Amino acid sequence: MDGAIGGAAAVSVALWAVAGALFGACLVSAVFRRDFVTLADGRRQERRLPVLLRLVLPLVPWASRFFSGPRTAGMRKRADAALVAAGCDDLLSGAEFLAMRLLLPLCAGPFWLPLAHAAAKALPSGGAAFPLFALAGLAALWFWPAAWLGREGAKRNAAILKALPFTLDLMTLSVEAGLDFMSALRRATERPVADPLTEELLRVVRATQLGATRREALLALSERVSLPDVKALVRALVQADELGVSLGSILRIQADQARSRRFERAEKLANEAPVKLLAPLVLFIFPSVFLVLLGPVVYRMAWSFAR
Repeated sequence: MDGAIGGAAAVSVALWAVAGALFGACLVSAVFRRDFVTLADGRRQERRLPVLLRLVLPLVPWASRFFSGPRTAGMRKRADAALVAAGCDDLLSGAEFLAMRLLLPLCAGPFWLPLAHAAAKALPSGGAAFPLFALAGLAALWFWPAAWLGREGAKRNAAILKALPFTLDLMTLSVEAGLDFMSALRRATERPVADPLTEELLRVVRATQLGATRREALLALSERVSLPDVKALVRALVQADELGVSLGSILRIQADQARSRRFERAEKLANEAPVKLLAPLVLFIFPSVFLVLLGPVVYRMAWSFAR
């Protein structure tokens, strides 16, 4: 009897050791994994996913089957649009991203529930808040990938707006020097490190090389990048192409307008800075200053009264 119990304990310890080794290997692989996207000109550029998403990557092919049917077509379409806006469409499909959102609570939930139970036990209510903590953690794990993707899209849009005036100036000089529009576009994308705007312009060049018209490639650009500045630029270029207007003047006007809108956004952020600094000043800096200035005085008064 004792031998059977010892053998079962040894098998259990061995299984736990194997599971721990597999989990450690998956964790190390996820931390040091390098993900790359292929640009339209064939270059590869690194684009890293968060560690939590990389941890569930081995299970994504199995879970993505639940999101491949017609009932989830709308969810896949929205996920595809968000991935394109964030520049991660070459890494994941919409079904794979939805599978990650499903797998993250399922895989991280067993680790979160004991922590939520311990936190609920530490409260005076004695564990009554455990369901609330558990549901809040699982909901946060479900919504966090979408929040991360939204932040990546916002960063990409900010980078596009920052690079737009300079790129338009370069295209204006190229067109006024005698190059046609597509040659000026290719000249503007000849950079050793491609920023988000360069990646989108490379897609436009690649689309025209594959047989799309310039109008179709530009309209596809405005669909991928949902920014008012880019949409205004595309409308102006399409109208100039249809009416036969000089592209040099159109590009120069668009560059001046993009630069003026950039200055307006900078002034708006500068005007909002004092209001945003008010809360940290009141909550952190003012109490520290009062503590340093009035602390010794209060201490001496308290000591004198105590004597």
